Amino acid sequence: MNNAITDQAGSIEDTAFVEFWNEVLAPKFIRFKHILVDGLTLHSEAVFPALPVREGDRVLDVGCGFGDTAMKLARLVGPSGEVVGLDCCDVFLDYANKDAEAKGLGNVSFMRGDAEIALPSEGFDFVFARFGTMFFANPVAGLRNMRKALRPGGQMVHIVWRERADNPWLSMAKDVVLEFLPQPGADALTCGPGPFSMSDEDTVRAMMHAAGYDNIEFRRVDAPVLVGKDVNDAIAFQLAIGPAGEVFREAGEEAEEKRDQIEAAMAKAINQQKNSTEGIVMDSSSWVISASNPGP
Repeated sequence: MNNAITDQAGSIEDTAFVEFWNEVLAPKFIRFKHILVDGLTLHSEAVFPALPVREGDRVLDVGCGFGDTAMKLARLVGPSGEVVGLDCCDVFLDYANKDAEAKGLGNVSFMRGDAEIALPSEGFDFVFARFGTMFFANPVAGLRNMRKALRPGGQMVHIVWRERADNPWLSMAKDVVLEFLPQPGADALTCGPGPFSMSDEDTVRAMMHAAGYDNIEFRRVDAPVLVGKDVNDAIAFQLAIGPAGEVFREAGEEAEEKRDQIEAAMAKAINQQKNSTEGIVMDSSSWVISASNPGP
């Protein structure tokens, strides 16, 4: 597999953003794969039954991660359909390829690419992204490339987190960490704009219009997410990934010096929020945003 997606212009070099995902974030995601795949499954199950996917469709899954959503889509389109999963992280694609092969899914394949730079433009019937578009540094460019990957009349759905207040599983941990550590500086290395960058409907609707979509619709979905097998697992996850993890990572030695205090405060906050005896389950809320491609 090439180190970046190739289009008519030839090979495209990785951006600093893609390098950061591969070198810094990917190892953390692997460590917490059980949360990022199994934990989000609870949310995905509330979304997938209503997706406009038909048997025989050609589907592109942008930011497919470990491939779990691409494989769900492959089952929906059946043997006569085709799913292509795309991600910028090599190790995610390694997991995805092995898992698809183990499951005997011959109608799904995976490729490496950066949606903000280029996507296959091969007339897909449906383009999908789960919790990936919020991290686009240039969201209009990424969304436009997703539209261009669709055939005229084709449909897209992307899922993004709603506002902080409705997602305590992410916002609560950052609030706790900021009681002990400073906000990251302007030069901090980040995963992109962040999980709440597309929480405002009016802002995202304007982005979608600028990217050329028609028939833009927003549907709110509230569903639980699993954030850890137990409190210690949930704390480790929060301090490694997401808004709290970014604050902790950027604080460096100061964070490690205050780790015991931070973990104690986070354990108290998690115990006040959790609502299940089977792992740490917390509330979450997303927008399921659908639109269509009117054509060139």
